[in-house]
Amino acid sequence: MKRTYIITLCLSCYALLASSQTTLEQCQQAAEQNYPLIKQRDLIARTTDLTVSNLGKAWLPQVNATAQATLQSDVAAWPEQMQAMLDQMGLDIKGLKKDQYRVGIDVNQTVWDGGTISAQQDIARQQGTVQALQTEVSLYTVRKRVNEMYFGLLLLDEQISLNSDLRRQLESSEKKLESLSKRGAAADCDYHAIKAERLGVSQQLASLQASRQTLARLLSAFCGLEVHEVVRPHVSETATSTTGTRPELRLADAQLRLVDAQERMLNANLMPRLSVFASGFYGYPGYNMFEDMMSHKWSLNGMIGARLTWNLGALYTRRGDKAKLALQRASAENNREVFLFNQHLEQTQSNEDIERYRQMIATDQEIIGLRSSVRKAAESKLAHGIIDVNDLIKEINAENAARVQQAVHQIEMLKAIYELKYTTNN
Repeated sequence: MKRTYIITLCLSCYALLASSQTTLEQCQQAAEQNYPLIKQRDLIARTTDLTVSNLGKAWLPQVNATAQATLQSDVAAWPEQMQAMLDQMGLDIKGLKKDQYRVGIDVNQTVWDGGTISAQQDIARQQGTVQALQTEVSLYTVRKRVNEMYFGLLLLDEQISLNSDLRRQLESSEKKLESLSKRGAAADCDYHAIKAERLGVSQQLASLQASRQTLARLLSAFCGLEVHEVVRPHVSETATSTTGTRPELRLADAQLRLVDAQERMLNANLMPRLSVFASGFYGYPGYNMFEDMMSHKWSLNGMIGARLTWNLGALYTRRGDKAKLALQRASAENNREVFLFNQHLEQTQSNEDIERYRQMIATDQEIIGLRSSVRKAAESKLAHGIIDVNDLIKEINAENAARVQQAVHQIEMLKAIYELKYTTNN
């Protein structure tokens, strides 16, 4: 029973420790969700849907209600000879009144628009895609900023750990010298020298811990979550050189598709439009002018028909519009070429850095082993009075510097691998 309790307690402690640790992938995902620009995704999608929906309503019957009242300077009237003849016949024809009124409604239904509405909807979708990908490009850079802070924390953790080891080592030597000093086997100045060195290392540790606390707060604020302990990523030292699809490339593709849609719009503008219409009004005068000359009464009037229109004015600017689109296409293709060129340079630089750090790490352990042997020999020499404490401190610091250098190379190599992953989007 007691054994089961101990196992359960250990598992609970391990789960609590794991829950307090934050991985690089968790930080990247949280940072993207926490970044204010993320709201643009939904806003762009909703705006695009509304624009496409509104454009599609152009296929619905277009209804216009009108009300009109006019006062004319002159109206159609009978010629004087005919008016005299009508008077002789005893016919009282008043003629049209100069004040005229009508309340009506016009209905127009597009039958064929030459593809204009479809082209407009396609342009709206492509514009929405371009805006969304521009947002993605900005969000993608968030990963790089997270990487910088995350690997900075890892490096500080390594430095703090090595600094703590150095302090413990100095404390051990300090205790030995204190004991020897009390027995008169060592000079007080040697004890004071190593104690001062230990205090200096403690100051460095406090400075490193303060820097780590500040950087952890910055990363927490940037990601929108509490970051306490960070985990060193486990990745293969063999970096991949396969190029993934970066949002910048997808943006260039979307810009080219937008140019294609705009070209289709130019072609659609040259097409004729066919529509049917119906109009009606209640007022005076109506379509029967002779009846309205004899009787000044309001009447119902209506008309239906078909209309074919062809706006050839689009030909005037077509050449210039196509030239502008050609420039836009060339600009998008040039942006792609520039990006691929820079990406290749960054990829080459990252691969070179990874290989350079791999070679340095291969010799770091050997250097540490040699420095450790020299330090142990210095401790033995100090115990026999062959060297003074300053020589020992020098060798202790040299060994610690070698360990710090190894840690820096390891973290920098990991950072270079993730920079390559960022460059290639793998």
